[in-house]
Amino acid sequence: MGRRVAVVGGGLAGITAALDCADAGAEVSLLEVRPRLGGAVYSFERDGLCLDNGQHVFLRCCVAYRALLGRLGSERRVHVQPRLEIPVLKPGEDPVVLRRSSLPAPLHLAGALARYRHISVPQRAAAARAALALARVGTNTDGDEEQTLGAWLSERGQSPATIGALWDLIALPTLNLRASEASLALGAFVFRTGLLARADAGDIGFHDRPLGETIGEPAMRALAKADVDVRLGWRAARLKGAGERLEVHGGPSEVSADAVIVALPHARAAALLEEFAPELARRVGRLAASPIINLHVLYDRRVCDLPFAAGVGTPVQYVFDRTAAAGAPEGCQCLAISLSGAGREMAMSVQTLRERYLHALAGLFPRAREARVERFVVTREHAATFRATPGVGRLRPGPHTPLPGLYLAGAWTDTGWPATLEGAVLSGHAAAAAALGELALGPPVGQTMAGVR
Repeated sequence: MGRRVAVVGGGLAGITAALDCADAGAEVSLLEVRPRLGGAVYSFERDGLCLDNGQHVFLRCCVAYRALLGRLGSERRVHVQPRLEIPVLKPGEDPVVLRRSSLPAPLHLAGALARYRHISVPQRAAAARAALALARVGTNTDGDEEQTLGAWLSERGQSPATIGALWDLIALPTLNLRASEASLALGAFVFRTGLLARADAGDIGFHDRPLGETIGEPAMRALAKADVDVRLGWRAARLKGAGERLEVHGGPSEVSADAVIVALPHARAAALLEEFAPELARRVGRLAASPIINLHVLYDRRVCDLPFAAGVGTPVQYVFDRTAAAGAPEGCQCLAISLSGAGREMAMSVQTLRERYLHALAGLFPRAREARVERFVVTREHAATFRATPGVGRLRPGPHTPLPGLYLAGAWTDTGWPATLEGAVLSGHAAAAAALGELALGPPVGQTMAGVR
C-alpha cells in the first residue's frame, strides 16, 4: 500500500494505534522517548524487587483493554474475579466484604449494601436510592458537566461519612479524585458502566505478573511481528509540514509520514501541537493533572492474608499483596499501597510517608506491628491522569485535529471514559481508525474495538 504512519508515544494508546495501522497495511514507525514501551504502565527494579509504578486494575467491562492483552498474549498474566468482591478494612473492626450476588443488575448489589456496616442502616437505604438515581444521570448536559459527584450525592441524602466510606471506594481508583472534587458526568459514567448496567461488569481484573512482563515486553514482540519500526529513546520535539506529508523532528533524524498520531501525555501533546494547531494546543493545555503515589513495603514475614483490600477510617485507600510479582525473598511479604488523588501526599517526604503509612498498616494488620520492614519504596506520578473535575469534558478533544493527517490519542482524549487503561486503548483504536480512513486503507485486519463504550 505504501502509506506511512508515525505514532508518537509508546504507551497503551500508541501501541494500540500502531498495531491497528500495521494490521491495515500501513508502514508504521513508533517513536518512544523512553528505553521501554508501556508509557505510564511499567515496572522497575529496586533493591532486588520488581515493582510496578502503580496498581493498575481493570474491570470485566474493559473489553478493549482485555482484547489488547489477548493480542499481546498476556491473558495468562492476568485474572478477573469470578464475582466482584472487595474486602473493606477499618482499624479495630472485622473486615466487611462488598460482594455481588448472581441476581441481575442492579439487584446484584442489594445484599452487599444491606450488610455494609461501615455506614448506618438509614444511610444504606439512602445510598440505594442514590444509586438508582445515578443510573439515570445523563453525561451530556450542562448540569452534569458543572456539578461534582459529591455535591449531587449530598443533595440525595448522602452524608460526608457515607461518601467517604462507600462512594469514594469507587471514585478514587477510577476518577483519581474524591467524589467531592470529581465530575458528576464522569462519575455517573463509571458507576453506570462498571456497577449498574450489568451484574458482572464490575468484576475486578488484576495483573498477576509485573507490568513490564505483561505489557511492555509482549508489546515489543507483537509490534516486531507486525513489522512496526519501533524506535526507543526517540524524543519528538517538533512537527513540520513537508508538502502533503508531515515530519516529526527530534530524534537522530526526522521521520516523514502521510499521517502522524500523537499519543503523548496531554502536556507534551499540547507543546507539540502549538505550531500547527495553537487553539487546540491551548485547549489541551488547560487540562490539569491529578497525581498518584504508590508505597511498596517489604516485611520480613507475612502480615496480610488478603490479595487486596480497601481501607475506611484509615489513610490507606487500597493495599495489594504483590509478593509473588515482586519476587520477594522467601518468607517475606511485599504490600503496595495505592493513593489516588494524592495531592497532599505528594508534598510529604519519604520519612513522613513511612511513619504515617506503616502506622496505618499496623492498624489494619496486627501482625505488622511485630514485623520488621526490610524495604520502603515510594513512587510518585505527578501527572498520572488528567484531572477529572466538572467541565473537563469540554477540554477533551477527539482524535481529529484541524490539520489533515494529524491525529490524537491518549486516555485524556474524549473516549467517554475517565483516564483508565480502557480509555487509553479505546483512544488508540479511534485515532487509528481516523488515520486509516483518511489514507483510504480501510479498517485494520484485527477486530477494532473503537466503537466499544
